[in-house]
Amino acid sequence: MEMVGGVRLAQLFTSNQADLLAEWITQQHAIASRRGLVGEAELRNQFGQFVTLLVNAIGTTEKVDFQATAWQEVRAFLADMSSQRARQGFTPVETAMFVFSLKQPLFTRLRAMLANEPATLADLTWTISTLFDELGLYTTEVFQASREQVIVRQQQELLELSTPVVQLWDGILALPLIGTLDSARTQVVMENLLQKIVETGAAISIIDITGVPTVDTLVAQHLLKTVAAARLMGADCIISGIRPQIAQTIVHLGVNLSNVTTKATLASAFTVALQRTGKSVALSHQKEAPRGARPGDAHDAQHAE
Repeated sequence: MEMVGGVRLAQLFTSNQADLLAEWITQQHAIASRRGLVGEAELRNQFGQFVTLLVNAIGTTEKVDFQATAWQEVRAFLADMSSQRARQGFTPVETAMFVFSLKQPLFTRLRAMLANEPATLADLTWTISTLFDELGLYTTEVFQASREQVIVRQQQELLELSTPVVQLWDGILALPLIGTLDSARTQVVMENLLQKIVETGAAISIIDITGVPTVDTLVAQHLLKTVAAARLMGADCIISGIRPQIAQTIVHLGVNLSNVTTKATLASAFTVALQRTGKSVALSHQKEAPRGARPGDAHDAQHAE
């Protein structure tokens, strides 16, 4: 949208910058202080940058067009400011107020400057209103896009945190799953497991589904895909946490897990993994010495699984 009055608006900003800053910063400081993240010095610096870029863009032509090339630096500044405020926890309205807080001070000075030019006053009032509406909406668009990026990144981080791969023993990995296993999470599970297999050279991977509330056909397929991927990397898989309800569901669904070792508990799966890797655990038990006996009278007994 094109609007007239660029040169006059530039003059208005230049001649009233100190007064505009004083009124603008009063509103902005009230907003920023609630968040406790932006100080007055930073606000003043942002205002100075914004007004400088705004005056440069407005003064290039008599017609004000926010979409024109001359406004590229203004758009870049607002995009950076909006993204930063999205990360700091501001709301979309609070972010848009960075722009809208200037409208009323501008209108006040415009009326004083053009009291004897009603036609010009009407044109410039419309220009300012329309321009600043565009600027404010632009900050909101960037803010929403930034928040969506933050949410996507947080979801990805949560997926990674919720699928830890633990090395239980030399050559034995465990992957405890908690919550729903969907396609996106399966991809993360596979990537984490395969990467750990490469790093450790593990021969056995235990996938524990004790924390998976339900197992349907889709979940079973995801598990089989993970098992197949691990086997391609040279690691066999054991699925633990098969509760009676899950066992019945798998049978009713007709899912074939005959070629996958399954166990009811992680401890049972770990025992099988130790047997397959030819390892055993030796436990040393210290017998309590009889009363009055010397400390050296006690002896150790060893038990190997």
